[in-house]
Amino acid sequence: KLLSGSSEPLHISQVAIDLLYWRDIKQTGIVFGSFLLLLFSLTQFSVVSVVAYLALAALSATISFRIYKSVLQAVQKTDEGHPFKAYLELEITLSQEQIQKYTDCLQFYVNSTLKELRRLFLVQDLVDSLKFAVLMWLLTYVGALFNGLTLLLMAVVSMFTLPVVYVKHQAQIDQYLGLVRTHINAVVAKIQAKIPGAKRHAE
Repeated sequence: KLLSGSSEPLHISQVAIDLLYWRDIKQTGIVFGSFLLLLFSLTQFSVVSVVAYLALAALSATISFRIYKSVLQAVQKTDEGHPFKAYLELEITLSQEQIQKYTDCLQFYVNSTLKELRRLFLVQDLVDSLKFAVLMWLLTYVGALFNGLTLLLMAVVSMFTLPVVYVKHQAQIDQYLGLVRTHINAVVAKIQAKIPGAKRHAE
């Protein structure tokens, strides 16, 4: 509802979907490769070093191009103006309405997350809190095996590969997911039946 008044979030969502489903292979490859390069760089260097190297690379490219265009114009005796004039005149400021819209959206997600965490930690639903405890217990093992950057790298790779794999093998994946979900629901039902006062609800 917060975002229903604007088509911009829908456009951003569509762009993200197009990237993740590799509908434009060249564009997705550039974005995917850039993410991987950045994350691999962060595994070897500090954040400050990576930012500094990226800034130096960008400045080297823009300064070299500016000098090249200036020399070319001097040789050809033309006056094409600044080579980045179009980008310098491009409007990049955020309006008050845009800032308010994104702030409201962030506030909504933060409040929803806080309410859900309160519900889980204060055991409003015993079964849900137990599920959350099991998840946190599993994450302790994940954290012992991988650091944050490795997990982030795995998440990025998964984002750009799993959607395509799912589309190609949707029937088989849905079948196996259905079996897993049925088994999990059966286990949860047994737990609910044995715990006094546990809230019974349909999965």
